[in-house]
Amino acid sequence: MYNGMSHSPQVSSLRRARTLRATAAAAALAAVLLTAGCGSSGGTTRGPEAAAAPIEGFPVTVDNCGVKTTYEEPPARVVTVHQHPAELMLALGLRSRMVGTAFPDSAVLPELKQDFEAVPELAEREPSFETVLDAEPDLVYGGYGSAFDEKEGRSREAFAGAGINTYLNREYCGKKQVTMEDTYEEIRTIGRIFGVPGRAEELVSGLRGDVDRAASAVGDEPEVPVFVYDSGDKSAFTAGGKSLGTELIRLAGGRNVFADLDDVFGDVSWEQVVDRRPEVIAIYDYAGAGSVGQKKKFLLSQPALADVPAVKNERFVVLPLTATLVGIRSAYAVGDLAGALHPGSFR
Repeated sequence: MYNGMSHSPQVSSLRRARTLRATAAAAALAAVLLTAGCGSSGGTTRGPEAAAAPIEGFPVTVDNCGVKTTYEEPPARVVTVHQHPAELMLALGLRSRMVGTAFPDSAVLPELKQDFEAVPELAEREPSFETVLDAEPDLVYGGYGSAFDEKEGRSREAFAGAGINTYLNREYCGKKQVTMEDTYEEIRTIGRIFGVPGRAEELVSGLRGDVDRAASAVGDEPEVPVFVYDSGDKSAFTAGGKSLGTELIRLAGGRNVFADLDDVFGDVSWEQVVDRRPEVIAIYDYAGAGSVGQKKKFLLSQPALADVPAVKNERFVVLPLTATLVGIRSAYAVGDLAGALHPGSFR
């Protein structure tokens, strides 16, 4: 929690600048109201107290990864760090509330591309604390835990000290295995925070329908053992049992061969991969970790992997990393995986 530590000179100067701007804006508003009052010809007018009337559905209190925040009104200036929070907000029609985004790591969904490109990109990876402050957000919504990396000066406490609320994707609260229900609840929570619960329920209903149809189509099929290859050469960086990827594989009629790894992601040895004999390899595709072609070439060139069924039969399925995270794409990933694991069910 915020411990009252002193702020850096950069933070202090930025806050002073905000105060000056706010004071000037208030003075201008007072002048306008005074002028309007002097020119009134009688009758009843609604004074400035009307603007302070309670907003329907507010206040909203959210406990996010142990950080409790009360929103008296919907956030108006949001910075998203990582792509999946940005896509979730855009899918809820919240483009006008976004003042910056950062770290795009795959192609944006076509239906969201125009809106996404209209949001200022603050950085190719995680932006600095000062860069985020320059956008003057009232909320920072992070997709991975690294959005609020204390060592980089971006802790949630640091943002709180600057008067900025934070929200972290629930997949990184670190409590349990993440499921599709967490995806649905993430959407509902963001809908509550921004005062659009109806839009959130409509989006959840559509995504749940997509998942249910795909899962039903493969419900009677035998499980296919799947190895998730994110990256790595000396060892393999893979999706563990707490990741949403494990749940997506299960719903698609498969079994993550490293579901016993007690983390969202982790490193395993290639000897372990060989021992577990996956029949399909799901390659996670994102910027900065080598292309899909490079990853396939690496897997196919390793003599130790030659007898692994997935490598021998070249059974690979490619998933954008954003499709395997708590966000709107995960529902689509179930259908893509199900079709790759059990193609006969979709002919």
